Amino acid sequence: MFFRHKRSGRTEYLQIVKNERVDGKPRQSVVATLGRVDELAQDGTLDRLLRSGARFTHSAVVLTAYERGEATKVVTRQLGPALAFERLWQETGCRRVIGELAGEREFQFDLERAVFLTVLHRLFDPGSDRAAEKWRHGLVINGVGDLELHQLYRAMGWLGDELADQSGRGLAPRTTKDRVEERLFALRNNLFSELNLVFLDTTSLYFEGAGGQSLGQYGHSKDHRPDLKQVVLAVVIDGRGRPICSELWPGNTTDVTTLLPVIERLKTRFLIARIGIVADRGMISAATLGELEARNIDYILGVRERATKEIRGVILDPTPSVPLSIPKAAGRGTTDLLVKDVVRSGRGADGRPWRRRYIVCRNEAEAEMDKAARDAILAALEAALRRGDKSLVGNRGYRRFLKLAAGRRFEIDPRRVTLDAVFDGTYVLRTNTALTPLQAVLRYRERWMVEDIFRSAKSLLATRPIFHKYDETIRSHIFCSFLALVMRKELEDRLAADGHRLEWADIVHDLERLSETEVEQDAKRYILRNTAPGCAGIVLRTLGVALPPLIRCAQPPPTPLRSERALRAEPPTKASGDERRNRPPCPHFSPIEGTARLPRAPSPRSRPARPEDRRRARGVDDPPASVRS
Repeated sequence: MFFRHKRSGRTEYLQIVKNERVDGKPRQSVVATLGRVDELAQDGTLDRLLRSGARFTHSAVVLTAYERGEATKVVTRQLGPALAFERLWQETGCRRVIGELAGEREFQFDLERAVFLTVLHRLFDPGSDRAAEKWRHGLVINGVGDLELHQLYRAMGWLGDELADQSGRGLAPRTTKDRVEERLFALRNNLFSELNLVFLDTTSLYFEGAGGQSLGQYGHSKDHRPDLKQVVLAVVIDGRGRPICSELWPGNTTDVTTLLPVIERLKTRFLIARIGIVADRGMISAATLGELEARNIDYILGVRERATKEIRGVILDPTPSVPLSIPKAAGRGTTDLLVKDVVRSGRGADGRPWRRRYIVCRNEAEAEMDKAARDAILAALEAALRRGDKSLVGNRGYRRFLKLAAGRRFEIDPRRVTLDAVFDGTYVLRTNTALTPLQAVLRYRERWMVEDIFRSAKSLLATRPIFHKYDETIRSHIFCSFLALVMRKELEDRLAADGHRLEWADIVHDLERLSETEVEQDAKRYILRNTAPGCAGIVLRTLGVALPPLIRCAQPPPTPLRSERALRAEPPTKASGDERRNRPPCPHFSPIEGTARLPRAPSPRSRPARPEDRRRARGVDDPPASVRS
């Protein structure tokens, strides 16, 4: 039913109308006409009517009181983060796998809830485990109310514990987190799926503290902090961009030494018969390429263009280029390339034949930008040479264009300038596959998925484990960041499948704004939920998560008392000696219901028959009163 304005001439009337279906068709009928709208508003009749009806609905009363500031606000908590990612945590198998593995140990707390809290903290407010323990108090998360900080530390230690069976270990020992990765991989793969292509990239994470017992080492810092100890983190993803596993090595590990151990571990851990590698130029060395060829492993690798004369000759090879147009992500146009396939062959010093296949790609738009950058450097260099050349040698941007002239003075070398122009907008791939140039270029360009993970999710991975002293807790701390990447990728894939392209920052912000507030009104407590803000509703609908009601009672309904008939139907039990001694003194106290009961009057069937009643039943008159007395 609803209110409706009914105009009759210049007068408006207020009616109560109800909807109903008659013969399968909607039909409206007037329940009552309340009167003229102006008169109802003038004498307050409508306000009194609404207030009178509001007594029968608690929701309207509580909402009105809250909006007027008459209800007491108890606490407000974020509802969106756990509401969305609890579903993903379960459907990706993380809850099941961690719960089963934790069940092998007799922990006195819910370890799976501790790990989930840590992963959720990485997604929304990355930081330390101490910060996660404080952060949880402002959220609605099932099962974490009793967790303490030392239990979060125990959960981290468990994930990083070294396994007794170290078969198949590589640069790092096998730990519990390896078993989690392997079981997650087994859950999402079946007999007909295979891992024939993986992408690998690395990054470095620095520490403010000591960095564990052996992991924290000085090395080449990609964060430009060579003064601090670091670890090297590698992430492996499959051809669909889903994270498979992570590896953590000491900070002085170089990229060129990691590729082969990762390949061997992937084959051992995930039972892969054949695997293909796509990696950047930083992971290539002559020894690595030789091993890949000897093991017959397919690869598509970037090449350092300026490293050897052979590569410069490949770029200048007269083989004609084929134009190639590749669509960009999110419909942002196309990338136009000129691609050519160049093969070099010969015999080595040992007389064995060798064959190398290169694919040269030139991007004209990037070539223009490289030319403009070089022209700017040369213009600044010419101005600097007129002022003096002693300080120019230390500048790497200037030094590559200089030569030593007569009189021990520096000048610009035109030959070097021409040679540098050869590499404008150009990159070179080396592969041993039978893929066409187009297929190989597309595969290599899919490497952006790994780079995008490291670039856009750096805040997830770069959570400094300042408070951890041991290698095992450092491993598990960063592994929780990897699990956060798994959750994020799953959510983004589902949104993309439904046609939604949302920014990650917007998702986090809007889910954090979805909250519930506990208020007190008339000695009762209620929980009020706000409407789903921004894209939070889209995210929850995509995940199939239903929102709780806008208002609900905070107190659980009272437990219904058991009926007297059910109590009488129970067979009597013999009380023990302790029960008899502890029995309450009141004979009418019901220990089952916990309330005092008055003695019931006997029913007519159970009331004892009087003597006069028995005589009447036999047809004998009652004796005189003197006899009865």
